[in-house]
Amino acid sequence: MTKKNHDADVAFIQALAELLRENDLTELQVKRDYGADDSLNVRVSRHLQQQVVSQVAAAPAPAAVEAPAAASGSAPAPTETSEDPANHPGAVTSPMVGTVYMQPEPGAAAFISVGANVSEGDTLLIVEAMKTMNHIPAPRAGTVKRILVEDGAAVEFGTPLVILE
Repeated sequence: MTKKNHDADVAFIQALAELLRENDLTELQVKRDYGADDSLNVRVSRHLQQQVVSQVAAAPAPAAVEAPAAASGSAPAPTETSEDPANHPGAVTSPMVGTVYMQPEPGAAAFISVGANVSEGDTLLIVEAMKTMNHIPAPRAGTVKRILVEDGAAVEFGTPLVILE
């Protein structure tokens, strides 16, 4: 590999790291092919300290919530609010990292709304990744019970988007 390619690759990796930081992503992987036997595979990732802090801070909260709930006699409320949408059997999760768009173009009607009936294969929303608009289809027919993301929100792989029942 020439010195010129090495310097260009270093600049490319630095640009990927900056893209990772600017878009609040946790991981990015790219493959560049230069020729038949020359390529560059890059995987840039970061560990978010914030996630660890929020998990630790969330641990004591259920004990504080249980005491008032027991006193008032309404025990089901804490389980509803603490339920993770990703564990819901009707959750549709993001297959990629990107930005969510709820309509096909600005100013157009949204693909779905809460209470809408969808058929298998209907577009629920779009996840834009690297300037490519990826339509996210309904995995099965059902009714939209909850929309868990906002238009323009950044999502990661596995982020719950919609609950279908």
